[in-house]
Amino acid sequence: MKKITDTKWYKHLATINHHKLEVGKNCFRCGLYRQGLLHDLSKYSWAEFSVGAKYFQGNRSPNEAEREATGVTTSWLHHKGRNKHHLEYWIDYDLKNGGVTGMKMPDNYIVEMFCDRVAASKVYKKDAYTDASALEYYWKGKSRVMLHPYSRKKLELLLTKLAEEGEDAAFAYAKRYMKAYRKYKRKKVRNAKKKSSE
Repeated sequence: MKKITDTKWYKHLATINHHKLEVGKNCFRCGLYRQGLLHDLSKYSWAEFSVGAKYFQGNRSPNEAEREATGVTTSWLHHKGRNKHHLEYWIDYDLKNGGVTGMKMPDNYIVEMFCDRVAASKVYKKDAYTDASALEYYWKGKSRVMLHPYSRKKLELLLTKLAEEGEDAAFAYAKRYMKAYRKYKRKKVRNAKKKSSE
């Protein structure tokens, strides 16, 4: 009889739990406590979990295996529309040039995307992980061309800092970045309230 720990659904659950824990730790290092706790909750929904368990392999995302097998990734289509740290969430129609394009992401979601990419690299690469892994994976991906120029610049800065200076420097920078972003947002809200009361 097969042990529970040998089943695909159990291994998939263990992988998403491990990934969520890693992203949470990364987000906490950046001061993104709420996002760290709420990250990727949709992966536990039946629409995503059942497909992820079916196509689980352990060394890469089940989305890739589903896409190869069926030509479409139903779990990914569900996931990207519910999680703002994915660049695909921010794809919209380009009213100026036609077609679709990436919209500017709020900075807190850019940093969460960075945290997510670092965690995914650790989970899937295991002992082969280096501080350059997330940047290498980013350069191999084709979806980066859809990133808004601002979002691309910020994400590349964080990934490059990690690759060249290591985790402590990258996460310390991300924490300062988030502190400045929150200060900017509070100032913007104060100014808007001040304007509306005049």
